[in-house]
Amino acid sequence: MTADMVDTTEGETPGGRGTAGAGRAAGGGATGASHWAPGDHILWRYRDNADAGRFHICRPMTVVQDTDELLAVWMAPGTPCIKPVLADGTPVHREPLSTRYTKPRRTAHDQWFGTGVLKLARPGDPWSVWLFWERGWQFKNWYVNLEEPRRRWPGGIDSEDHFLDICVYPDRHWEWRDEDEFAQAQRDGLMTDAQASEVRSAGRAAIAQITAWREPYADGWEDWRPDPAWSVPRLPDDWDRAPDRLRS
Repeated sequence: MTADMVDTTEGETPGGRGTAGAGRAAGGGATGASHWAPGDHILWRYRDNADAGRFHICRPMTVVQDTDELLAVWMAPGTPCIKPVLADGTPVHREPLSTRYTKPRRTAHDQWFGTGVLKLARPGDPWSVWLFWERGWQFKNWYVNLEEPRRRWPGGIDSEDHFLDICVYPDRHWEWRDEDEFAQAQRDGLMTDAQASEVRSAGRAAIAQITAWREPYADGWEDWRPDPAWSVPRLPDDWDRAPDRLRS
């Protein structure tokens, strides 16, 4: 399940520590020069792997925590999103793998269903860790999404998905995910051999943290719950605007 394959209409789900704060519009309310405040609304975006100048995934998120060490954000059920689809509207994951990355695409508006997703990202890490829950807040798993280290701008963060992922379960076992998509992306020219080697290396670094059971797995985020006062962020009309004042 790469970043563009999360099926919003069928609802994959998720959920750190309690925090207060009323939601604010994306781009506003950052704490000081570099940090957002709990409750701020930001955009989490991914660039199209075939066209770095185009965004094809956008998810409005609510900031849970933002420090020099960690950004934690929440995507609530019902959040309006942008996702890629084939030109005829077919969901990407329904297209055979052999043509999945070569057929023309467009973006479509959608809505996130299920129990929501908590995303955790440390500055500079070439991955983010997502937490998923079943209904009733039964913790399901962590999901390591291998991706380009995120770049900040006043309205949110931008990245590019790297196809390969890792699933981590409550009993601490893990498994590679989407190795077939990772290989197909290389065959279709979306990733060079050198880039693929770097992604594999990043995955091994992530696995080292998993096997050592370091943060964020040992930090209790699976017990976190969102502030019930938080509103669902809106999707701005200019969700795909070029970022200004990019920061690492």
